[in-house]
Amino acid sequence: MKITQRIVPIVWSTLFALSIHAQSHVNGYPITPVPFTQVKIAPHTFWGQRMEASRTVTIPLAFSKCESEGRYENFVKAAHPSDEYDVSKFMGYSFDDTDVYKTIEGASYVISQGVQGGKYINKHYLDSVLDIVAAAQESDGYLYTARTINPKKPHPWAGDTRWSMEEDLSHELYNLGHMVESAVAHWQATGSRKFLDIACRYADCVVREVGPKPGQACVVPGHQIAEMALARLYLATGERKYLDEAKFFLDYRGKTTIQHEYSQAHKPVTEQDEAVGHAVRAAYMYAGMADVAALTGDSAYIRAIDHIWENIVSKKLYITGGIGATSNGEAFGQNYELPNMSAYCETCAAIGNAYVNYRLFLLHGESKYFDVLERTLYNGLISGVSLDGGGFFYPNPLESTGQHQRKAWFGCACCPSNISRFMPSLPGYVYAVDDRAYGTYKSYGSYESYRTYTPSIYVNLYMANTAELDVNGKKVVLTQETNYPWDGNIRVRIDKNQAGTFSLKLRVPGWARNKVVPSDLYEFVQTDKGYDSAELTEDGYVTITRKWKKGEVVELNFDMQPRLVKANDQVEADKGMVCVQRGPLVYCAEWPDNAFNIHHIQLSSEPKFEVAPMDFTYTPPASLNLPQATYPLYSITAHAQALSHDEKGEKVAQDVRLKLIPYYAWCHRGSGNMRVWLPMGNAEQ
Repeated sequence: MKITQRIVPIVWSTLFALSIHAQSHVNGYPITPVPFTQVKIAPHTFWGQRMEASRTVTIPLAFSKCESEGRYENFVKAAHPSDEYDVSKFMGYSFDDTDVYKTIEGASYVISQGVQGGKYINKHYLDSVLDIVAAAQESDGYLYTARTINPKKPHPWAGDTRWSMEEDLSHELYNLGHMVESAVAHWQATGSRKFLDIACRYADCVVREVGPKPGQACVVPGHQIAEMALARLYLATGERKYLDEAKFFLDYRGKTTIQHEYSQAHKPVTEQDEAVGHAVRAAYMYAGMADVAALTGDSAYIRAIDHIWENIVSKKLYITGGIGATSNGEAFGQNYELPNMSAYCETCAAIGNAYVNYRLFLLHGESKYFDVLERTLYNGLISGVSLDGGGFFYPNPLESTGQHQRKAWFGCACCPSNISRFMPSLPGYVYAVDDRAYGTYKSYGSYESYRTYTPSIYVNLYMANTAELDVNGKKVVLTQETNYPWDGNIRVRIDKNQAGTFSLKLRVPGWARNKVVPSDLYEFVQTDKGYDSAELTEDGYVTITRKWKKGEVVELNFDMQPRLVKANDQVEADKGMVCVQRGPLVYCAEWPDNAFNIHHIQLSSEPKFEVAPMDFTYTPPASLNLPQATYPLYSITAHAQALSHDEKGEKVAQDVRLKLIPYYAWCHRGSGNMRVWLPMGNAEQ
């Protein structure tokens, strides 16, 4: 693949999921996130359309479900508990409260972009919801409606007393985690402490009651997320007790009552080197380990996460970036166990995978983590929500015979509500800054001095946007102009520079360097010339250092020719098969585009691809009451053979034109056959 770069002097007129404010680098990540509040995605673009769908459809839908499915009513009941309530009859899951928290978080991200409107996306509505939530909080800060509604007969998963079932089914600490994540986002977006104070009171209750001291409940989260949330609360408040509690939750894993792989409690986290068990729980824990390691300097955590990450990307990662091979426990499979038809690849697990890789980038500053994050983002993550924002997948398989369909909601609604919070947080993943000056930095357990050097701005994702960055306290404004991922032309313009000299670090995606993933799990069938690695720094970036002037532009061009990918021979499910990738997008064959059975075809041994724009029409389910809409995308057509048998039972091959669409767009036109991996040449059927 080819890339060209030039600096053009032109005169023009003119946060991230963690949402960490600019911090002292002592006891923090070496690289600083650019807050989601500082990046504005351009409307009517690939991601602009997704952001608009989130604002106008996904988040309002989630709030409406909180109303209609009794989520708010649970808080109302908890504010007036009664022995008469039979919780099991109206509360489906002990973590139903989190649907409210996650949706508030998503709405907060939208409001931070300066956008309000409609019934739901406004501060007044959020305040009204928070009034209901606050009324349900007990006097000591405990807030868990599954118990409080009727303490004598709580939800069957809650246990007889506080924390008694935490390591099994209660999700008390999982509820805390999502509450904190949402409360910090709400505070950062609105400046109001209303929700933050509620979350701090519950966190204080947990700090008092859960821990290793006499009289405390010595338990760890059955479903992780409290670890990363409490680290975030520490950054927001400066209260060390929250970070200490997060570290306790990690340090005691494998040492308490329940010890099994399902919840990654089979042994201490620093002894773990393989991704096992429930994939969402695992990803949240690994993200929390990265947070706590960065904030405490625990090098053992870093070594463990690095080993686990290597295991995932070399043996347990789907070509779509999905994780979690099996529906049995929604879990990772064995090494190289990556089935297609039965692949689970939960949407929440894809979100967790993004969290892990972003944090590892902040720790190590290497582009390979964004190679994985980008693959997950464009394929296994956004496949979980329809283009209009109103239809969802829980699992995201790589093959189907029509047994899958998008739904407007689920009884267990973790995936739709998680999409509600993730999608509008995307602006915070685009950029990062390394502006450490000479001083002392606590690097994984030991204090080190570092020299004064030129600050760096990382450009990690390519999407049309304008961003205002803080570099050593000085303002830098950048604008990206691009139609990525449909073409590889990217322009990064300097609109304002008060920081003087800095390095602009532009990520060259792994797929543009003949690396499908940062391992040998997948590889291109034919290598391309690729980008000249001599022009890259060791971290995988093109690094341009200069005193930038207003109006200067860097232009990049990535070759977007379709390419065939094959899996490692140890992946039994993909033997003799290939899939098609163009840029960051994985493609699939689907029934509406092909008048033959796509499960009985094979690609030509040397297929020639044709890429063309396509008006992709989606008719939403009637239950959504949304209009039919057309979305632009690019399809790929290739020569193939449709295989059948004649009257004598002999195999017959008919030349056909196989049409492929981006994987994220499948199942928008009804249920039917779909497949990502395709036989090639003379592969047996």
